[in-house]
Amino acid sequence: VRYVAHPCYFEIIAQRPEIRLDKLENETADNAAAPILATAHAYQIGSSRDELNPRFYARGELLARMPNPLVVSTNGAGFDTVDIKDCTEAGVLVVNQTGGNAEAVAAHVLAMVLALSKQIVQTNHALRRGTMRDRNAFMGSDLKGRTIGIVGIGNVGRRIAELCRGLLGMQVIACDPYLEEKTIAARGAIKVSLDKLLRRADFVSINCPLDEETRGMIGTREFALMQPHAYFITTARGFIHDERALAEALRSKKIAGAGVDVWDKEPPAADHPLLEFENVIATPHTAGMTREARANMGRIAAEQLVMTLDGKRPPRIVNPQVWPAYAERFERTFGFRPQG
Repeated sequence: VRYVAHPCYFEIIAQRPEIRLDKLENETADNAAAPILATAHAYQIGSSRDELNPRFYARGELLARMPNPLVVSTNGAGFDTVDIKDCTEAGVLVVNQTGGNAEAVAAHVLAMVLALSKQIVQTNHALRRGTMRDRNAFMGSDLKGRTIGIVGIGNVGRRIAELCRGLLGMQVIACDPYLEEKTIAARGAIKVSLDKLLRRADFVSINCPLDEETRGMIGTREFALMQPHAYFITTARGFIHDERALAEALRSKKIAGAGVDVWDKEPPAADHPLLEFENVIATPHTAGMTREARANMGRIAAEQLVMTLDGKRPPRIVNPQVWPAYAERFERTFGFRPQG
């Protein structure tokens, strides 16, 4: 529905003439969409909730009109437009393109770390406004020996760890309840609890998915645990952190600043409270947007979809517990059982 990450998606699908591709738009009327949805075996949708019409979210109401879908694929690493529980109950496999834009997002985090520590945004504004009086007022901090805490050390998190440790000589700690200590160590970090991470880190980077466990994970209590000189950075998803709590932490100087790429409502309104602060670097969910990342995401999405329809197990399954039910539905549809 609406768009794919890159035109190469269509080129790859076109190499398989037995796969029919129908495109829907946000404005497509229900009566026009109904016959397409009713016959679809695969459903490719955007992962940004504010760019996709809620009518086309992959959840119970839509699945009731789609008797045949075997797989739902999102354009990006996120799956905000998918109800994982509803899909699992319907025996529908959900896949995403996690890792496809890891390099781009990690570079964005690194840029925020550098800009915040050197007050680059503030000095740029002061020069342009003609308000620069005393350069000592914009004293920065070295990064060597500082600690970055990574919440969620998956594809993006491990690349952040590599860059911060290798390029900048930073210490890296990480909180990830799904990974063992030795796995996190292999990714370049020391495993700690969330509370310990917040207390110790000079920079806190949020890189976990939005789900029932992480929604509202960072609020007033968590910001109060951070050090007054620490910075909060998020390139994950809105709703993981409480925006009002972040604004209050900044206003009361409980933390030194923030880098925010994701919002509850995207893009945020021009009068959003967080945009009032000079020590907040604000970007409109563009961390993963590079030409290379988009091409990579489009290719991965198409190849993974073709692989799935060929009866192979795709590498980026969001709900692996659905596999037995999915395999039965696949066999009833195509006459053979998928591998894996």
